[in-house]
Amino acid sequence: MERKKPRILVIRGGAIGDFILTLPAIRLIRETFSGCHLEVLGYPGIMDLALKAGLADSMRSLEHRSMALLFAKGATIDPALVEYLLSFNVVVSYLFDPDGILRGQLEGMGVKTLLECPHSIRPGQGHAAQQLAKPLEKLAMYLEEPEWRKPVLAPAEPAVEPKRIALHLGSGSTKKNWPVENWAQVMAALQQEIGAVELVLITGEAELERGVNVAAFRAEDHWHALPLPELADRLGTCGFFLGHDSGISHLAAACGVPCLLLFGPTDPALWAPPQAGVTVIQAEKGEWQHLKPEQVTAALMARLDEIR
Repeated sequence: MERKKPRILVIRGGAIGDFILTLPAIRLIRETFSGCHLEVLGYPGIMDLALKAGLADSMRSLEHRSMALLFAKGATIDPALVEYLLSFNVVVSYLFDPDGILRGQLEGMGVKTLLECPHSIRPGQGHAAQQLAKPLEKLAMYLEEPEWRKPVLAPAEPAVEPKRIALHLGSGSTKKNWPVENWAQVMAALQQEIGAVELVLITGEAELERGVNVAAFRAEDHWHALPLPELADRLGTCGFFLGHDSGISHLAAACGVPCLLLFGPTDPALWAPPQAGVTVIQAEKGEWQHLKPEQVTAALMARLDEIR
């Protein structure tokens, strides 16, 4: 009689960067439980990255209306959802559950192995990706150096255009964005110094709402609001990436693209992509007015010289 594959469910909400920082933990689960069926319960468009990376076999949306009752104390759960959740041998949850309501619902329906993982990251306790994987040690799973730093979305056979440089002007918060006019100065200097640069501008709705003048950058191409798996494919062709502390920066690094990232008020020791090809410049005192275009231009030129 053929033995059934173990089934593991990873429940992960959060923004793009949060999800990508969890991929090393998901990869660790996948490698430890070789041959398991691994499913991700998360947000559409973001959780697709786990499927693309070959870390998940299937996925289901957290936004389904039946999910809301899991957070209502004493609520009657849809029998179909109960059957679905009980089909897993292990449930790993990254959901915010301060009052233990979700835990109570899952344990009450009979989920046998529930592993609760951190929703928030704390300073002084290691990189975010390490903190997100730390609870897996309860099941004898440990992140090893340098495995967890490897770009999980890097193409097997990259078709890189060395002169293609991608620039993403945004992030999840305007406080994390260097002024657009400063970026324009850096790009003008780059084009003057190097000449034949294929600049690609990456934007989402937030950048256009801020009034970013795409034409002012004289970019060769403009990738706007692309689905993340498609954006990952395109990023994989880039020779270099420029950005901030953002989910798209994490995506570029996870695709194996060399990066120069600017950090303001957030801590790169916690939040910078952990891949080896990432260089970070942090504004003095975390204040953008202390970071000048000339500094960024010099660092960019030096970094490009290194990888040529």
